[in-house]
Order: sequence, then C-alpha cells, then structure tokens
Amino acid sequence: MNREMIIVLDFGGQYNQLIARRVRENHVYCEVHPYTLSLEAIKAMAPKGIIFTGGPNSVYGEDSPRYAKEIFELGIPILGICYGSQLMAYLLGGRVETAPVSEYGHTEVTVDTASRLFEGVSPTTVCWMSHTDYIAQAPEGFKITAHTPVCPVAAMECAERKLYATQFHPEVLHTKEGSRMLSNFVYHVCGCAGDWKMDSFVEQSIRQIREKVGSGRALCALSGGVDSSVAAVLMAKAIGKQLTCVFVDHGLLRKDEGDEVEAVFGPDGPYDLNFIRVNAQERFYEKLAGVTEPEDKRKIIGEEFIRVFEEEAKKIGAVDFLVQGTIYPDVIESGLGKSAVIKSHHNVGGLPDYVDFKEIIEPLRLLFKDEVRNAGRELGIPEYLVSRQPFPGPGLGVRIVGEVTADKVRIVQEADAIYREEIAKAGVDKNLGQYFAALTNMRSVGVMGDGRTYDYAVALRAVLTSDFMTAEAARMPWEVLAKVTNRIVNEVKGVNRVLYDCTGKPPATIEFE
Repeated sequence: MNREMIIVLDFGGQYNQLIARRVRENHVYCEVHPYTLSLEAIKAMAPKGIIFTGGPNSVYGEDSPRYAKEIFELGIPILGICYGSQLMAYLLGGRVETAPVSEYGHTEVTVDTASRLFEGVSPTTVCWMSHTDYIAQAPEGFKITAHTPVCPVAAMECAERKLYATQFHPEVLHTKEGSRMLSNFVYHVCGCAGDWKMDSFVEQSIRQIREKVGSGRALCALSGGVDSSVAAVLMAKAIGKQLTCVFVDHGLLRKDEGDEVEAVFGPDGPYDLNFIRVNAQERFYEKLAGVTEPEDKRKIIGEEFIRVFEEEAKKIGAVDFLVQGTIYPDVIESGLGKSAVIKSHHNVGGLPDYVDFKEIIEPLRLLFKDEVRNAGRELGIPEYLVSRQPFPGPGLGVRIVGEVTADKVRIVQEADAIYREEIAKAGVDKNLGQYFAALTNMRSVGVMGDGRTYDYAVALRAVLTSDFMTAEAARMPWEVLAKVTNRIVNEVKGVNRVLYDCTGKPPATIEFE
C-alpha cells in the first residue's frame, strides 16, 4: 500500500500505542516497531518521520536499548520522547545525568513558541513528566526549546537536521497541548499531507483480500463483536460466498447474546453470508475445569476456538484461510514487539503452535478500535453494531476470577444484564467507554431473610476512555449503583455483595483478567 508513514521505534515505553494513535488522529498512517528494526528496513519503508518512545531504562545501563548513531544521518525527521530524548542526546554527544529532583505527573513547562514543534502552543503549558534521568547538557548544535524549574532541557532541537526531543510525554492526554505538538511534528516538520483515510483503507483492503484469496475459501471466526463483525463484512465484500462465518457459542457470552448474533448474521439477517452456529458450551466448560490462571484460561479458550474451526472447516471441505478480527492493540499488548506482555489475546498470543490452515488473514490488524468502527461505517454496517462496546474474545472467561463453571457463568450473565439494563434506563451510558459486571472469587458472609449466607461478590466496572489504551473509572451516580446493587443481590442467586471498581488503566487493565 503506497502511503506516507511515520514509524514509532519502541524502546519499552508504556505509551507506544498512544503515540501511534495520536499520529493517526492527524490522518497519517503510523506503525510501531521494536527498536531492533534495522537501518536497512527503515530505509526500505521510506518513512516521513521517526519517533523514539520512552522507556524504563537509563542510557548508561549495560543492557539498555540503543540504536546506531547513523539513524540521525538518514535525513528523516526524528522526535525523541522521554528516554528517546535522552538517547538522542547521549548518542549525539550531550550529557545525561540522574536528575537532582525527579519529575512525575503534571508539570508546568515553559516553551519557545518560535520552535516548529511548539507553534501555536501557550508559552507556559502543562505537560506530563515521568523521569529519573534528564538531559543535563544538550548536544552541540542543539537549541534548548523548553525547560522547567528543575529540568534544564525539557525540550531541544536541531532544526537544520530536523531532530527534536521532549523530556515530557506529548502523547498522553495529561499533556494539555500535546496533540498540537504532535500535529506540528507530523505536518510542519515531517511535511505530511494527511492521506490516511478510512475509505481508501477499505478499498485497498478489499482489493488485497481478493488477490490473496483468489479462488480459495475462507473461514471467519465470528463472535458478533465489533472487530469480528467488521472483519466478516469486509471479507464478504471482497470474496462473497467464498467466505463461511462460523460463530462458536462457547458459553461465555453475555446473556442472550448467542441468539442476538444469529439474528444479525444468520439466514434471516441482512447479510448474505454462509453462517454456521456451533453450540460448544459444555466442551469449553470441560476444558476450563479446575483452571484458575488467567493466561492459561486465555490460551485454552484460544486453542479450543481453533480446534472447533478446524473441525467445521473439514465439514465444509477445502478451506485455505482463517479470518480473525485481530486489531492493533491486540498485537502490541500480546508482546509481539519488545514491549512487555500485558495479556495474551486469544487470537494473537493465545494461538496454538499448530494451526491447520494455509494462512491466517487479519484484515484489521493495523487498526485501532475507533478506526475499526469507522471502517464499519464505510462498509455500511448499522450504527448499533458498529458502536457496540468491546467484548473480549475469551468472553466471560476473563470476567470470572478463578475457575470457570456453568453456575458462575449464569451469575455473571444475570448480574451483567441487570447492570446494563439499569445504566440504559438511567441514560448514563452515552459517554461510557465500557461497562460490565464481573464475578470475583471472593465469598463473604451475609444475611438474607434472617438467615446466614456465604456467597460471591460481584464487581461492577465502568470506564471513560477515548482509545482504550488508557482509561479512568467513571463516577457513576450513587442512585444508579444503589438500584443495581439491590436488584443483583435480590435477583441473582449466589450473590450477597456488590463492589464498584474505582481503578484506572494503568495500573489496572480494563478487563479483570
């Protein structure tokens, strides 16, 4: 695909996805790659710009990630962020030291608005700092363009060589004018035109899928969620009846969701798809019996998914391709680059070693969640489907802490249905990124009808997020929580306590496991 591109080189930073996300908000395509990406590979990709991420290391550490100094001679604009800024300074002859005073959190920064990077930014602005080391002296030829009372080089640049660096993180929302800074880098420094549009992505993807599949046949893993639904319709647009969608009801879906998925994608639905529903609830419960480790559960569910698909493929006949709704955060969070593994996604890190298909097609692999939704709109998928809340591939298996049983699934399904119903009734669902009920493995003493109970605690979660990379807990109205709590403990057998999760991401993830 011929398009302008920004490359993010990941040095172990927790915000690498956010950087790519912010660049794409400017309609410029961006990919995250490990810092081990070779100079030859970078030259071949011909990026319009490169961004070095932050990271937990010191540039003086023996095992700290480094890069060849020659990258600065390519003539490609480079922006170093946090560790990336220190690495730039270190490699080019500057001095990096342990800061006398570490800076964490919101920090007032004075910037030079004459810099291209800070054009249109307030002379004094609030930025997000997170560092122990700092640049004590900028390299020769560099100009200091921002500082704080305790950080002498909060930003620096060598405009002639198109090299820029910030000690703070412009990619996070806590940096008040960070979006403008990144936009300035993308457009004013890198000279991008902004040609990353979803209509062109859909057209190119359809053409590429047709070329890849040819006269072959494909099997799509359809869960009914946003990602797999968009992947299914995109594939159907490309290859029509050569595609068969297999919906596996693994018994870990929300209440009545299996029937709802069949109503949309089945023979009576609006899409001309080959659709097969496999009811495999007992099979999955048996595999999960006695399993409590979250990663083990994810991998078991992922492998069983694949085995079911293989069996269905054999019934259909020769099937060459397996289609999955993998999206970009799945790929990165599964640790396929140099970042830490956060969790194995059942359709990425959770795949078994052997898969009986010629190839796996992941048409949405390069997209973030909101980009997937926009692709769905371009494909004409109804808004109520496109705007559905994300639902994890392993389903309620990762919303039940500890062992998964049929009875625990019943509990969380019923509690979740009540929670969702009351939130919709109260009209407080409009700005929520995601909300659900989960079942803890905690049991506690209670009293009902003058009798002692020893039952489970349900945890309610609701978060505000724009990109699902970071999130904060929603401040739900107490009257809504009170009503939900009252209904759950009275209507759901096996529950005598309801908790509300007030934790953001980070340090938590949005899901429980």
